This record gives sequence, structure tokens and C-alpha cells, in this order.
Amino acid sequence: MARKTVSHKEMRREVEAAERADATKEAKPAKKKAASDTKRKSRAKTPKIVRLKAFWGVFNQSMKRVAVFDYNQRKQADQRANELTTNQKTPHFVQLVKEVIQE
Repeated sequence: MARKTVSHKEMRREVEAAERADATKEAKPAKKKAASDTKRKSRAKTPKIVRLKAFWGVFNQSMKRVAVFDYNQRKQADQRANELTTNQKTPHFVQLVKEVIQE
């Protein structure tokens, strides 16, 4: 046996007609506030501000950091990498490192 499908539009029209009939019977109709009138607060989290400081790091072949120099000491970092390369006979290189500043 087939079921009758529910028409939500028809049901809504019936409800609105009943509300209008009740409103005409009453002296003052009640105001309804639409749901879209109120703004919903944003749930998005504000991103934390993370401050970074740049350093020059001297690394060996296995990416282990051997030494750290301030950003304005690039020449000293290059010299240290060359010294380690010649003394230990394994290549060392200089790479930029950024670390979080703890306040």
C-alpha cells in the first residue's frame, strides 16, 4: 500500500493561515522575531601570534645542528662550517634556522 508523501509547503501554509486567524481574533498580534535577525557569534579561534627569531645554524651531514650563530654573524657561521669540514673531513653547511621567541 502506498503512503501519502508529506508536503511541508502545504503544512506550512496551514500553520500560517491558523496563525493569521488567531492574530485577527486577538487585539494585538504578537511580534515574532525571525531567526535570521540575530547574528551568531563566530566560533573561529583567533590565531595565536607567534614571534620567530632567525639564526644561522651549522649542520653536519646527518642534519644535526652543531653550532648556532645570530643572524648578523653569517661570516662566522661560514668560517665555522669550513673549519669543521676540513678538520672532520665530513661536509658541514650553513642553513637559516627560525626559533620561537618565548616571552
